[in-house]
Amino acid sequence: MVIAGLGGAVRHGCVALADGGRLLGVCGQERITRVRGAGFNASGLPDEALDVLLERLGRSRKDVARYVAAETGPEYGDTPVERLDHHFAHACAAYLTSPFTSAAVVVCDQEAPKVSVWVAHGSSISQVDWPWTGPGFVDIYSRFGNAFGFRSDRRDHRLEALARLHPDSRDTRAMPLVAMNAASLTVDPHLEARIEGWLGREPDRAPLSHAPLAAALQAQLGDAFGKLLAAVRLRTGSEHLCLAGSFFYHSWVNTLAKRSGAFTDVFVPVDPGNGGLAVGTALHGSGAQPRPVTPYLGPAYTSQESKEVLDNCKLHYAWESEEGVIGTAVRALQQGTLVGWFDGAMEWGPRALGARCILANPFAPYVLENLNHFLKRREAWRGYAISGLDHAVGEHFEGPVRSPFMEGDYRPRDPRRFVNVLPSAGAAVRIQTVGGEALPRFKRLLEAFGDATGLPFLVNTSFNGFHEPIVCSPRDAVRVFYGSGLDLLVLDQFILRK
Repeated sequence: MVIAGLGGAVRHGCVALADGGRLLGVCGQERITRVRGAGFNASGLPDEALDVLLERLGRSRKDVARYVAAETGPEYGDTPVERLDHHFAHACAAYLTSPFTSAAVVVCDQEAPKVSVWVAHGSSISQVDWPWTGPGFVDIYSRFGNAFGFRSDRRDHRLEALARLHPDSRDTRAMPLVAMNAASLTVDPHLEARIEGWLGREPDRAPLSHAPLAAALQAQLGDAFGKLLAAVRLRTGSEHLCLAGSFFYHSWVNTLAKRSGAFTDVFVPVDPGNGGLAVGTALHGSGAQPRPVTPYLGPAYTSQESKEVLDNCKLHYAWESEEGVIGTAVRALQQGTLVGWFDGAMEWGPRALGARCILANPFAPYVLENLNHFLKRREAWRGYAISGLDHAVGEHFEGPVRSPFMEGDYRPRDPRRFVNVLPSAGAAVRIQTVGGEALPRFKRLLEAFGDATGLPFLVNTSFNGFHEPIVCSPRDAVRVFYGSGLDLLVLDQFILRK
């Protein structure tokens, strides 16, 4: 009996299919429609993503017994849809994909009540009486981004990237604007005006000079969140913590939670935001027990399907053995070229984790310039995430013990080794720790690159074109490859060069 979980009705629509308490597949609507941030259709469903998943699984809509959602969203037409509480579904998405059999769960989201606390044991999840009032952490962080002049839908992520340049800053200009007060945040009524005054109005001021202030404000919000965690630990007595809601898209706060010492272990799901609600609703609807879930549950394509795309496009390509693929990619990366990497089933969360990636050599002299100026067209001060073998991350970086979904920030123990990939000398960097749960070929690539260079690390950013979502199919990959500054494409075992 297939259960279809739905999430991201307005933005970042997603569908998850579960049967017998196990996830069968997960896919974002934008990955199929190629419209960034796509929500549901007028039908009230992410039809394209749903149909692709069902087709890949050899199923049809007749096999879907129930649809479960956790948002008001659009009307669902003639489709009968069961509704779950929004925060409860977030709690399910985090806890039911965790390695814990009991845990406290904290949800921080834009939806009321903004912050909620839950306790979970076995398959049971119940809400703790925690009457939150006023704005939540997501609201305040967005106000920070607005005050800095970041107007896009990714303003929070741009603010985080700026703060990451000076993570230890406690800029003395930044008087306290926010503090934790029982079950609410106390916020300075003149927050925006004070920040704008500190930033100044000089037109020639570089955003880089604003990084210490961004980090100081972020630290204030982090201090308040740390007090919430301490109170949750005292109230629930739980040793384990799961985090859910859009606030935990930010690696800085995940790192704070993991290193605070309030809990023995902290888990952040693959997609903590509204897209991840699809997973929570599907698993709850199918009566799941908590168990770890792989991020590689998106559509997968056979080598024959990839070859048909290449032949249909009349492209020149080479087929390599497994060893040849790895060797070709390592040599290209050593030369400082940018490599598109397409392997296996697509990641279903917001990060590129080894299936749909653009890879670069973190030790190449012009790696940031190539990525920011020629490929992604971002500000020169933007940094990029790194994927590294888990044991090597522990040896060369300070940070959380594990970050398998690229959810944590780290600091290099010797910044001189990573100077080419650090936008500033003291910058933090988001890292994916690659271990046994990663895709085997991606892990072997890191091992081979480490054998060749001495350090098993690669810059890893999402495989997408300008203002597009991450590629899904072989055809998407080919189109982005020829429409971008990539030098080499590894498409399963096919190699394409420009």
